[in-house]
Amino acid sequence: MEGTDWRNQTTITELVLLGFRELPDMRILLFLMFLVIYMATMAGNTLIVMLVVTDQHLHTPMYLFLGNLSYLEICYTSTFLPKLLASLLTGDRTISVSGCITQLYFSGSLAATECYLLAAMSYDRYLAICKPLHYSTLMSSRFCLQLAAGSWLNACLAIIIFVLFLSQLTFCGPNEIDHFYCDPIPLMELSCSDTHLSILVDFILVYVFTLPPFLLTLMSYVLILANILRIPSTTGRQKTFSTCSSHLTVVTIFYGTIIIVHILPKRDTIRGLKKVLSLCFTVLTPLVNPLIYSLRNKEVKEALSKAVSKCGFHKNMQRL
Repeated sequence: MEGTDWRNQTTITELVLLGFRELPDMRILLFLMFLVIYMATMAGNTLIVMLVVTDQHLHTPMYLFLGNLSYLEICYTSTFLPKLLASLLTGDRTISVSGCITQLYFSGSLAATECYLLAAMSYDRYLAICKPLHYSTLMSSRFCLQLAAGSWLNACLAIIIFVLFLSQLTFCGPNEIDHFYCDPIPLMELSCSDTHLSILVDFILVYVFTLPPFLLTLMSYVLILANILRIPSTTGRQKTFSTCSSHLTVVTIFYGTIIIVHILPKRDTIRGLKKVLSLCFTVLTPLVNPLIYSLRNKEVKEALSKAVSKCGFHKNMQRL
């Protein structure tokens, strides 16, 4: 529609997120499933944040990053799951253009922040395993806070640039997005304005906020694994690897599904598959983060055990 005179067309103000329209008979089941996932995600990540804030033993760079990651997952899940739940419950799949752009801003900035937070966490593990004698000097509390704050600030400011370009576009129809959240490319395809510059900005930002942190994460783990393989004892290798296995699991799920989704060809026949895979990094990763870190991390399990013991003690005191 870019070659037509859009001034003679009606500007649309509402969009329709088709979501899972191909599964109308499973709407209630999907609602209950996503409701349980949302509640579990919120509870698990909130618990991690509270443990990191309240337990003095978790006031270290590794857990400061983990607290930031868990808080991010709370915000990220809340950008689209409540809307998805409402649409499944009521059947109303409409969203305003401004609401769609707002959702896109928050989901985009939070996803970009997560890429750099995961990279910072991998760098922290590299220093802890490969430079243990210099770790406290290289990863000081100040530097740790700078990395975390920089991840948030740079992502939020950069995505504003893209949103400014999007806000200048005119949408004349059709008004349907075949996804369960506002995806930038399908949204721009609905515009009857010239979108070449917006697509270029989106392309640049995607690569700036995914490729460098991915390469840094990959390089960190290559060096970590090389260091682990030099450890003579099997027990020593297992113990060292266990300190970064939780983070490696999260990184694999997050980047693995993103890469698969973006390398799949744009065909209608596999659009449903891309939706399912998109659920992995938008819904599954925020859900499994607290489970992975709590079940596979000794310090977090100890902090959780102490918190439960304190709650039990206070309840007993109240009964007395």
